[in-house]
Amino acid sequence: MSQLEIKDLHVRIEDKEILKGLSLNINEGEIHAIMGPNGTGKSTLAYTLMGHPNYIVTQGEVIFKGQNVLELEPDERSRLGIFLAFQYPVAIPGVTVANFLRTAINSRRRAENPEDKGMPIPEFRKLLKEKMSMLKMDQTFAGRYLNDGFSGGEKKRAEILQMATLKPEIAILDETDSGLDIDALRVVAEGVNALSGPELGVLVITHYQRLLNYIKPHFVHIMLDGRIVESGGPELALHLEEQGYDWVREKHEEIAA
Repeated sequence: MSQLEIKDLHVRIEDKEILKGLSLNINEGEIHAIMGPNGTGKSTLAYTLMGHPNYIVTQGEVIFKGQNVLELEPDERSRLGIFLAFQYPVAIPGVTVANFLRTAINSRRRAENPEDKGMPIPEFRKLLKEKMSMLKMDQTFAGRYLNDGFSGGEKKRAEILQMATLKPEIAILDETDSGLDIDALRVVAEGVNALSGPELGVLVITHYQRLLNYIKPHFVHIMLDGRIVESGGPELALHLEEQGYDWVREKHEEIAA
């Protein structure tokens, strides 16, 4: 079983330290949710795990499959089996969803074997049709330009389709519920649930309990000031929904004092 081990992670942006000693283990088959107020470092964690160059790691390790992924480029991390669904996916006019996905698959294949000529088109079409059917997506979606003119829900569904096609072992969902109405949220969550299983570990980053009504986490963690300060089961998210974050701040201010 693959495990993502985040050990004492410290990260800064320019001169500001954002993550201040964060540790977390995620196993395949587990769904973890990270919650916390704005500015606590949730998205910083996501971007750091995938290798965004603006986020500077000053201390700590992230171990996956026996490697410290902090030493790898973003594409190498992706090929290793880590996937990030963005909060704000970028539009790529002129590139269809299908062409984007086939290019991503072929890039991975060639990285493993430079002589690989890529996935044959009939095989790719069969794969894409299968994944879109599983996610209950209209087949015409594949011919649209990636995220160009997409609604918020369509952008997030395109991210989940990428996840289905690339088959990662660890998936990080950075505020996938951002900007979605209830119907779009339910559709995206159903897609994540369809992909969940013993070979996929999921890290869901969110502000709100509502997403966790549809994606049921095994573990919930609360971030405050760049650290995980509370961990528990799904009931912890329900407690946050009822009580907000004030009790967390008060408790940990007392501990710090």
